[in-house]
Amino acid sequence: MKIALIGATGFVGSKLLAEALSRGHEVTAISRDSAKITAQGAGLIPAAVDVYDSKALTTVLENQDAVISAFNSGWQNPNLYADFKRGYASILEAAKKAHVKRILVVGGAASLILPSGKRVYDVNIPEDFKAAVQGPLELLEELRHETELNWSFISPAPNLTEGDKTGRFRIGRDNPVTDEKGESKISVGDLAVAILDEIEKPQFIRQRFTAGY
Repeated sequence: MKIALIGATGFVGSKLLAEALSRGHEVTAISRDSAKITAQGAGLIPAAVDVYDSKALTTVLENQDAVISAFNSGWQNPNLYADFKRGYASILEAAKKAHVKRILVVGGAASLILPSGKRVYDVNIPEDFKAAVQGPLELLEELRHETELNWSFISPAPNLTEGDKTGRFRIGRDNPVTDEKGESKISVGDLAVAILDEIEKPQFIRQRFTAGY
């Protein structure tokens, strides 16, 4: 497949890039600074593009089979929320103008529903961090009203850790996948596997899903 990967140098994006290349996909790796891309592979096409430049992004997304967005506006960014909203407005507009129907968004865990019926956002997110996760929370609701794109939204397990893939994770929908201790976690390597599995064999078109141990 021809896959455009937005945020290819980030914590999740770099693992996604390596996983997609290992599966033989042609990957247009989109980042602000393509010099930071360390992955190698015959299918790698580095692309230095500003996500906020929707016109330039549209050009890069043309003729792609799918878009994976691991865009993050930066945890230390004082305008994190506003830039996240602006970034995804540009990404979704570019995907539509480029006529790429399939897009998978790497979101956050805050919107997952706990057994109590409350969201992770309501119970486990400190007050001083809630603004940082508000963007993905709202994006999921926006996507649920989206009819033009064949979107999927993945909420990683609340405890997303460093680590390579094991292939031993489980998939869920709106509730965190937990182990026998009630913990919900996954390595970034296994998260990348779950995402590429969904791109190759879609199960969650216009739905949110999650993955954990």
